[in-house]
Amino acid sequence: MFKNRLKKTLKEGKPAFGIFAMCNSPDLIEIIGLAGFDFVIIDTEHGPLTVESTQHLIRAAELRDLTPIIRVTEGTETIILRSLDVGAHGIQVPQVNDPVAARKLVEYAKYYPEGRRGIAMPRAANYGAMNITEYLKASNEETLVVTHCENKECLDNLEKIAQTPGIDVIFLGPFDMSQSLGIPGQVSHPLIQDAAKRIVEVCRANGKAAGIFVANGEQAKKRAEEGFQYIAIGMDIILFKRICEMEISAAGK
Repeated sequence: MFKNRLKKTLKEGKPAFGIFAMCNSPDLIEIIGLAGFDFVIIDTEHGPLTVESTQHLIRAAELRDLTPIIRVTEGTETIILRSLDVGAHGIQVPQVNDPVAARKLVEYAKYYPEGRRGIAMPRAANYGAMNITEYLKASNEETLVVTHCENKECLDNLEKIAQTPGIDVIFLGPFDMSQSLGIPGQVSHPLIQDAAKRIVEVCRANGKAAGIFVANGEQAKKRAEEGFQYIAIGMDIILFKRICEMEISAAGK
């Protein structure tokens, strides 16, 4: 059973930096870890990844001391169960807009008495090598639960969502939030900045970590100074494209 270093860092009030990964490449996952990132969000919502392929990416992350989080396609019981059973150290769930949905996520991600996750002895339990009582207890303690705040409805229910036991991080998705607020793509708009400030304040008041997506390291540093802790810096495909463009431009083409 894993020890969730990311969860420990967040509980200590420190910032952690990650990246979204959409490519089915264990090599890239290893490189992300070697580069010094704290966590990787393996993205099954927008990418082509399956449960089977994420299992291999999780292995690569663990090899390089990188905390693997799975962004699931939706907060359904089976999808959350399978993502955690293959060894994800946490789940990140889109469009969590009310406290009822937040409570269900915790139920699906945790074992009794905190939830109702189906019991098996899969990879997450070292294929049955762990004592089952110890495994269930450790899983409840170590699994990270991240909810996306990317809709005006979520902002309206933010305090109640933040009060939900078992939620660890509330993650602002600025692009989807901009669309919900009628300013699509304008992630620097004052409405987005107001939402960001409010999320930090509400999370801090309720013992949660505030998360956010940023485009680069400079923005990540600024958001950390504002109080965000769980900070995702771009995604693998965009960062790779950026480096390719930079090098071909330097070559004079």
